[in-house]
Amino acid sequence: MKNHTRAMLAGLLAASLCAAPALAQQKLKIGFISTFSGPGGIIGEQMKNSVELALDHLGRKVGGLETEVIYGDDQQKPDVGKQVADEMLKKHQVNFVSGIIWSNVMLAVAPTVTGAGTFMIGTNAGPHELAGEMCNELFFTTSWQNDQTPEAMGKYMTEQGFNDVYLMAPNYAAGKDMLTGFKRTFKGRIAGEVYTTVNQPDYQAELAQLRAKNPKALMVFYPGGMGINFLKQYSQAGLRGQIPVYSVFTVDETTIPALKHAALGQYEARIWSPDMKNPANEKYVSGYQKKYGGKLPSFYGAQSYDGIMLIDSAVRAVKGNLTDKKGMIAAMSKANFNSVRGKYTYNVNHFPIENFYLLKAVAGPTPTSDPVMEIQKTILANHKDNYAKDCKMK
Repeated sequence: MKNHTRAMLAGLLAASLCAAPALAQQKLKIGFISTFSGPGGIIGEQMKNSVELALDHLGRKVGGLETEVIYGDDQQKPDVGKQVADEMLKKHQVNFVSGIIWSNVMLAVAPTVTGAGTFMIGTNAGPHELAGEMCNELFFTTSWQNDQTPEAMGKYMTEQGFNDVYLMAPNYAAGKDMLTGFKRTFKGRIAGEVYTTVNQPDYQAELAQLRAKNPKALMVFYPGGMGINFLKQYSQAGLRGQIPVYSVFTVDETTIPALKHAALGQYEARIWSPDMKNPANEKYVSGYQKKYGGKLPSFYGAQSYDGIMLIDSAVRAVKGNLTDKKGMIAAMSKANFNSVRGKYTYNVNHFPIENFYLLKAVAGPTPTSDPVMEIQKTILANHKDNYAKDCKMK
């Protein structure tokens, strides 16, 4: 009987010794979906660059585990994004899916991922549905809920005494959220509200309508290539000197190299800027410039860098046990990592509670430099989104 017991103990000891290295040697797989082609490709490139930088800063090991990142191009199409997510889940068996620029793509991808029991870590798109009734314990974001940034701009423009403000945005989920958010906090009169086609190249007809309305100011949301085309045509039409334009997610480090002087003086609301003074951000910005030829990173990149660091904090908290999803949810809910934006917290819906700042495009350090964005003031501190009350998680 004693011999039998000794044999059992020896077997259990051997099994435990084998299990420990097996756990340590397992690979973490992250699927990262963004737009790497077409007009949105300039954004996707910044996001991928920042993921690669985060991996460098972690010694290519997220949470201490050997890590493989599988990149997928959603082509800015919801159906393609869903197909890419399906392949990542079934073929590559990823542990996390991250990324996503566009809200209509996120609304197709997130339920696919969380429905498969896998974590979805958004790093840009923040549709209101996912903050409210469609919230999910497996969904976290390192960005914002769509309405929040224009809420900050609406508050600022109200404080500046603006009235008769004209609104423009592309006609898709985020465009509608953005203008909804602006109207929630702006107390003046709305002179007009126009939705244009996604990736529309020419805005001459809309600019003619705007000129005829002659509002006191214009507020727009045109990310990526849309912003480049719109603001260049706005300047060429001679409207910059007539109607001041304010914007969200339009003038940034992805679009300034193309806009050049057309960006100068532009005001934006954002959660992050390259000039933020904290150790994590200084390491990120300097590391990005060193790795990518002196280029400044964008907020898209900063949020994607934070996404990898959030995953790292979760995997470390469970000591690499990727089956412990409850432990990883608890860890991520604490936002216990050094974010490039500084410390923030999570609301019950896993959307950040954070500060929103006013930024201005100013002249660069040399006469030949592109304009740079600089923080002017805090508009909203520790700002919560408007949809957490509809989330059933508590």
